[in-house]
Amino acid sequence: MKDTEIPRAVAAAVDTAAEYGLGADDAAVLHNSNRIAVRLRPSGVLARVAPLAHRLDFEVEIARRLAGTGSPVAGLDPRAEPRVHVRDGFAVTLWTYYEPTAAPENHPPAAYADALARLHAGLRRINFAAPHFTDRVADALRVVEDPAVSPDLGAAERALLTDTLHGISRAILDRGTRQQLLHGEPHPGNLLATADGPLFIDLETACRGPVEFDLAHAPEDVAAHYPGADSGLLADCRILSLALMVSWRWDRDDQLLDGRGKGREWLAQMQADLDRREHAAGGGH
Repeated sequence: MKDTEIPRAVAAAVDTAAEYGLGADDAAVLHNSNRIAVRLRPSGVLARVAPLAHRLDFEVEIARRLAGTGSPVAGLDPRAEPRVHVRDGFAVTLWTYYEPTAAPENHPPAAYADALARLHAGLRRINFAAPHFTDRVADALRVVEDPAVSPDLGAAERALLTDTLHGISRAILDRGTRQQLLHGEPHPGNLLATADGPLFIDLETACRGPVEFDLAHAPEDVAAHYPGADSGLLADCRILSLALMVSWRWDRDDQLLDGRGKGREWLAQMQADLDRREHAAGGGH
């Protein structure tokens, strides 16, 4: 979200919470991307605020349906209506704020894997229409195949990303692995260490696919603790997740801090993984 919009967005969060008698003497922006996360004190509310075009209703509905499954997810604030609130041109949702007990990089791998497996079990219990992971691939291809959208992407990198997005997604589908509703991006930044145990946040990226697509977003040592993970499929999903992340970084409208620097780093990692994949397919010769 643009810096000039943030004061109005914060005011929308404060005013929305006030409708439910949830005080906000202090409002601190914790995160800014395509939406902002605002901690409201002393009410213990985490408000998410985005432009009206953003699909906050999608995330709210998944959270509502997961509420009765015992899944390890951060919940909507029970003191407010579980819906998207519209105020001053913004969409606002109100969530319970959980005080982190550890940094994201310090999640024990076994606990991380257990939380992800329990989340997947909960997601299998709810009936919810969501995009397929290939829809995300199609979105990325629209970025890398159109120089007007990604004007700074070099020709060689454009060709590599296009081939990787097409080829690896096809290889994943050709395996015929069972697919289900997923978190979509359960990376360490979307897993909170709390007094209630590890809790996943940011369900807006939910999609359908094999569980390995989710597992590819977690640190590599988590996979050893996830029951029944297919190592070959996981390796392909890791390459695909890197290709997706790199693609977004060359979108002309990308606002991630040092996005291009991260994109170059991830592109080099993706190339190394592709080289290892080709080497393994050739029998090591």
